[in-house]
Amino acid sequence: MIDGLQLYNTLSRKKELFVPLNSPNVGMYVCGPTVYSDVHLGNCRTFISFDLIFRYLKYCGYKVRYVRNITDAGHLEGDRDEGDDKFAKRAKLEQLEPMEIVQKYTLGFHEVLGMFNTLPPSIEPTATGHIIEQIEMVKEIIDKGFAYEIGGNVYFDVEKYSEKYNYTILTNRNLEDMLHNTRALGGQDEKKGRLDFALWIKAKPETLMQWPSPWGMGFPGWHIECSAMSSKYLGHEFDIHGGGMDLAATHHTNEIAQSEACNHVQPAKYWMHTNMLTVNGTRMSKSAGNGFLPHQLFTGDHPLLKKGFSPMTVKFFMLQAHYRSTLDFSNDALDASEKGFRRLMNAVHVMDKLVADEAGVSDFDIASIKENCIAAMNDDFNSPVVIAELFEAARIINTVYDGKGKINAADLELLKSVMQEFLFDVFGLKDEDASNEELNSVLDLVIDIRQAAKENKDYATSDKIRIGLQSMGILLKDSKEGTTWNKM
Repeated sequence: MIDGLQLYNTLSRKKELFVPLNSPNVGMYVCGPTVYSDVHLGNCRTFISFDLIFRYLKYCGYKVRYVRNITDAGHLEGDRDEGDDKFAKRAKLEQLEPMEIVQKYTLGFHEVLGMFNTLPPSIEPTATGHIIEQIEMVKEIIDKGFAYEIGGNVYFDVEKYSEKYNYTILTNRNLEDMLHNTRALGGQDEKKGRLDFALWIKAKPETLMQWPSPWGMGFPGWHIECSAMSSKYLGHEFDIHGGGMDLAATHHTNEIAQSEACNHVQPAKYWMHTNMLTVNGTRMSKSAGNGFLPHQLFTGDHPLLKKGFSPMTVKFFMLQAHYRSTLDFSNDALDASEKGFRRLMNAVHVMDKLVADEAGVSDFDIASIKENCIAAMNDDFNSPVVIAELFEAARIINTVYDGKGKINAADLELLKSVMQEFLFDVFGLKDEDASNEELNSVLDLVIDIRQAAKENKDYATSDKIRIGLQSMGILLKDSKEGTTWNKM
């Protein structure tokens, strides 16, 4: 078991030593996607970040139950219970049933995360699969005096709750200012207080996704699903709750209120939030016209992109920034990440060709690299520092391969384990070239033909092959062990 992990807790606004409630078991809940459209890059960054956290917790020796929900009902256009149902609106637009929309975009979500090589969560519950649990939780909140029903709608009473608990504990906002600055909504005057939010919403006659409840036909509010499902699968108290920083002010604030009103305890010990994305220094958004979807990033099919970038390049780019830092997309930054990722993969390609020094001489301190990687990850999952250490490992690999340094057998095995454990196991990156077996076979054949030409002193053909491959971005490197190739 690796100890000493420090993580930033939004609840306390500082780094804290991670002490699980029931070690070595860890419960982690992350708010998943609302599957009414293609998953956007902001979501991807959040899920890639928590995949990193999930992988590192497992690497440390913890037994992690990772729950990530699918919101497939109850999310209106506005976070304050106004507007149309997102699923009904998309279904009408695409002339499909709402559950066809859910299926289409859930499959798309899984496909994209698969391309990013993220691990599936331990449990992936859906809102529609837990209507009973949500109704029961709403009933209990009403029974405890923190919610009220009006005309088939059930609202959480924020001011009543605030008499006993701190509604703004997660964001440290001033409740009086919030009450003063929150506008009254047309048609929503039945609420007792301006900050009150819906736990259950009365369905219109034409609403397709509706369920029976003690308050009539309707559907759950957006926030109650996470409280109900996290409690069911992780208990009233669990270790980590995560999501994007945009969820903290409303969704997560309301989750805490619901769970505390129902169970009288804070649901999560540590709250973690990922930061937002920008493009060329401007916040990424559909309205600004600078938001692109993952497949557009992969293909380059967007006016702001000069070319496409592979899923592993994009993932590596994201990991080069700390999860709590703003991540700025630009062609130059993605180009640099592409070159950096290739550099690491090229080092992996030649690592197996390294030969340990027979006398047991080692010119490098490999143990410190592994120690530094663990120290960086223990410092609130500081992936950029780990990447710097991996580049140092790549430098050592290339130095030994070029015959400019020596490494003993023990350090060589440790070097291989560092690359495997952090580059692949913890970061979840993969060698995209290694998966292209056809390209590997073709290049092996071309290298054999070139070698035969050299042996026949046909240097013109040998050079033509080398120069031709170089023009296509493939660099051949000759050594006494043979010829290897790398992407430039």
